[in-house]
Amino acid sequence: MTALFFFFFQAVRILRAETKAQILGALADCFADVYGLDRAMVIERIEERETLGSTGFGRGVAIPHARLEGLSRPVAVFFRLERPADFGSSDGMPVDCVFGLLSPEQAGATHLQALAAISRLMRDERMHERLIAAPDADAIYALLVNVIDRDAA
Repeated sequence: MTALFFFFFQAVRILRAETKAQILGALADCFADVYGLDRAMVIERIEERETLGSTGFGRGVAIPHARLEGLSRPVAVFFRLERPADFGSSDGMPVDCVFGLLSPEQAGATHLQALAAISRLMRDERMHERLIAAPDADAIYALLVNVIDRDAA
């Protein structure tokens, strides 16, 4: 069983954003809309994490993440960008896929397991290509949910 089973995943968006700040703001908006979280707290915690170093994973992927009080389990959202954007990734490449993750404040091991599972998923070049080629958000969601369901079984 992978850690993908340990987080709740409900939102996929195709996003038009040109900057890292716009991407992080859109993540905060999405977490607020979908999960009823406080937007200001989400953006504060995500930006706080980014000050430690970019969550630009490399190879076109970013995994902005943070821990937040008031959550009972990790929650995630996924954005495919209409056009790649600079995210300050360690490899210098712009990102086209953004997987946001928020975990409960005290979810140390679970948070790390979820990050590792997302990282493994996004390192799969075929999956990355499928996510980029998917025609719409529903198709992206289906791809991701199929992987989560398969790995949870």
